Amino acid sequence: MSISTLRDQRIVVIGGSSGIGLAVAEGALAEGARVVVGSSGAANVEAAVARLGEGASGAVANVRDEVSVAAFFEGVGAFDHLVFTAGDWGANFGGGLVAEMDLAASSAGFTVRFWGALIAVKHAQGRISTAGSITLTDGVLAHRPQKGMALATAMAGAIEHLTRALAVDLAPLRVNAVCPGLADRSVEANARGPACADDGAPARATRRRAGGSGAGLPLSDAGRLHDRPGAGGGRRADAGVKARRAGEFPGVET
Repeated sequence: MSISTLRDQRIVVIGGSSGIGLAVAEGALAEGARVVVGSSGAANVEAAVARLGEGASGAVANVRDEVSVAAFFEGVGAFDHLVFTAGDWGANFGGGLVAEMDLAASSAGFTVRFWGALIAVKHAQGRISTAGSITLTDGVLAHRPQKGMALATAMAGAIEHLTRALAVDLAPLRVNAVCPGLADRSVEANARGPACADDGAPARATRRRAGGSGAGLPLSDAGRLHDRPGAGGGRRADAGVKARRAGEFPGVET
């Protein structure tokens, strides 16, 4: 029988109203944790809390607005673990070919995934338990670049390097980055209909990316939202999940 490590702990999931973040929230609740969901849309937060049920609460946390994030964490108070899965899958997600790239528009792609993550970490300081952790997310493009996806590849890599630095800066707090591959969200899309996902991404974006950033990936191996890596590591299939742990980073002791 497995031993729960999350019982009675408090987990904050930014981007937890849908997709991977919602699956994380559901998994944490199943292990006895209490979950606080943060997302940019009040309606999405309310729907997620209703779906999650007992042990879940939520509030608006717009990571494009530092004041909103500061207010969110002020309301949350003390907690044990922060998980950041918020994403922005707009038209300039990949950036396109460099010769045709609109740099002004493309720079906005870093607003949620990179700057949003850093803002969340900043305002979580002093509230996370010393035995707690921070988990960020990047993406398989950091390791398998695709044509026309230079910006997204750079952003994913930046998150991994940010994680390395934060693991040193915030020690002994554990800082991790999880690198998801292509995720099969068909079950969620069917359940939610045309509703938005991941702070504004239409459910159809998953199908579109299967022919874009997911091109060449073994779709039969696409991860499902509730897949879990094995103990002490992660799935290393190209379309699976790879975990970067603080113990792997130079200068950080486990």
